[in-house]
Amino acid sequence: MSVTDNPSTIRKLFVTTALPYANGAFHIGHIMEYIQADIWVRFMRLRGHEVNFVGADDAHGAPIMIAAEKAGVTPQEFVAKIAAGRQQYLDGFHIAFDNWHSTDGAENHELSKEIYRRLRDDAKLITTRTIEQFYDPVKNMFLPDRYIKGECPKCGAKDQYGDSCEVCSAVYAPTELKNPYSTLTGAAPVMKSSEHYFFQLSDPKCVEFLRSWALDPARLQPEVANKAREWLDSETGLGDWDISRDAPYFGIEIPDAPGKYFYVWLDAPIGYLASLKNYFGKTGRDFDAFLADPVTEQYHFIGKDITYFHTLFWPAMLHFAGMKVPNNIFVHGFITVSGEKMSKSRGTGISPLRYLEIGMNPEWLRYYIAAKLNAHVEDVDFNPEDFVARVNSDLVGKYINIASRAAGFITKKFGGKLAMGWATDDDAFLSGLRVAGAEVAALYEAREYGKALRHVMEQADVVNAYVDANKPWELAKDAANNAKLQEVCSRLLEAFRILTIYLKPVLPALATQVETLLNIAPLQWSDAAQALPDQHAMQSYAHLMTRVEPAMLDALFEPPAEPAPAVANGGAADIEDIDAEIKIDDFMKIDLRVAQIVDCEHVDGSDKLLRLTLDVGEGRLRNVFSGIKSAYKPEDLKGKLTVMVANLAPRKMKFGVSEGMVLAASARDEKADPGLYILEPWPGAKPGMRIR
Repeated sequence: MSVTDNPSTIRKLFVTTALPYANGAFHIGHIMEYIQADIWVRFMRLRGHEVNFVGADDAHGAPIMIAAEKAGVTPQEFVAKIAAGRQQYLDGFHIAFDNWHSTDGAENHELSKEIYRRLRDDAKLITTRTIEQFYDPVKNMFLPDRYIKGECPKCGAKDQYGDSCEVCSAVYAPTELKNPYSTLTGAAPVMKSSEHYFFQLSDPKCVEFLRSWALDPARLQPEVANKAREWLDSETGLGDWDISRDAPYFGIEIPDAPGKYFYVWLDAPIGYLASLKNYFGKTGRDFDAFLADPVTEQYHFIGKDITYFHTLFWPAMLHFAGMKVPNNIFVHGFITVSGEKMSKSRGTGISPLRYLEIGMNPEWLRYYIAAKLNAHVEDVDFNPEDFVARVNSDLVGKYINIASRAAGFITKKFGGKLAMGWATDDDAFLSGLRVAGAEVAALYEAREYGKALRHVMEQADVVNAYVDANKPWELAKDAANNAKLQEVCSRLLEAFRILTIYLKPVLPALATQVETLLNIAPLQWSDAAQALPDQHAMQSYAHLMTRVEPAMLDALFEPPAEPAPAVANGGAADIEDIDAEIKIDDFMKIDLRVAQIVDCEHVDGSDKLLRLTLDVGEGRLRNVFSGIKSAYKPEDLKGKLTVMVANLAPRKMKFGVSEGMVLAASARDEKADPGLYILEPWPGAKPGMRIR
């Protein structure tokens, strides 16, 4: 099969990404996943298939309720504000969802209740039982899983949430945690009884179905299937799934169960279907008929941290509710920066919005991420130096170079007309490019983007070798070579067009620029089979892409200014206004510790930062960058005690990882008093003591 073959049948695809929780802006992990899915969707559309690509905000749960309460708004108002900020990210990185919805939409309320009733009444897989549940005696509410932390009962990792372990991926009940505490107040939770509703995943018919679905070798990635097998074959077997939560709770009330609400993880994946239904409602299509059509294919792109829910609960829910089950769940790893893990729960990572605000080309990131992605569950590492080198070498040095070498000669010497008489079906130059497309297509469909792009760049190398061999700049020196020059440049621009087709899923905006340059209709995959006609007229060349400057990466990772508490010694006029009132619950989240400065040194390349090596009494030393270089010499700080924020999320800077923040005071007016004053405990304090 060649690259130019049209698909024998038009496939009907339903594609989603994991739903982001509506309590904050997109982080780089979201953007990576959306780029991965968007590339696949764009490729499928270039091949002529019908694709319905939808997303939604995961809008329910106690965290939304609590955040809205703190903000003084309703949960609906809170999630609406978050939703209003989504489009700038999606547009900014050229991510083309057909529809974006919310799990609090009417469609999700309706579908969640309908699926529950089918599981309860038809499949007989819903049961109730009284459970002992953690209750916060300070907050006076039952604690959701994500508001309880402790030590994982399986691997012993500390500070793990009450439903699953980020370290070993174990799933458990919050009551199984060791040394639990409430993340809302820090209080030790107490046990109270409550009636809960369960989906009986342990039922033999569920287990039998999941063995046939999850362990089908044609379905899940091998490492995902192995994990599913591990869960299915565990000595304890599959546990029943607690699908209810007690009021107060922001969510969907369970039918015939006043005061009980669906756990957010039940209605969140149903949000995939709800967004599709909302989209079909807007476009006048039959949602039920689409899902009932046996040729419809359903795919979900997700991160490895939510594999359990998507490979066990989700397909079982759908199957026993009499609905279509996913054809596949495509699982990816996390994104790291220079080998350091990023975590949405800890707030670390590259800011996608900052990336856009400082003027970095979004397609640089699309290309770089795609070049790192494959079909396995592997982490993707963002290395600043590698980013600069790969984008500049591949996109500018190889791909864009082809057009920049040829387009100017065509417009200046030949009125923008291409000489295409050479472009016969048996032309070796064209054949090589077209044959390569079949392999590229197969790799795209298999989500082996890194291999696909390497294959494209190998073809770019071949074309650039043709440039070097024929030297159009030399041919242009003698008018006697004009015919040869026009043919050479036309070959290069035809090759550039074909390479653009192969790169269009990754670089859609750049492809649009090329379509304008070449004066052609939007490119489809099949267009590689047909060369441009003889004497086709193109537009004048305009610069298509600039190089990445290393200074841009410095700006992307530029550390924020060191915060200064409102303490000054310059008189009342220099004292800053007191910030808005907080509650004791807010203060309890900040872990202030006495720290000893074991070592201190200048940071090469920075005129603000000192690198502090701190002992916080935890059996290891911490590395912290502090913007106090203007006020202190390293030798003056060694051995001193100070105060630091010990539970601040690690932050990746261009100089390294900073594992906390040293507190310092300053005046409001830096001109009146430019000093910075780090806090120093009273004599007798020891490293690790907590500030209370």
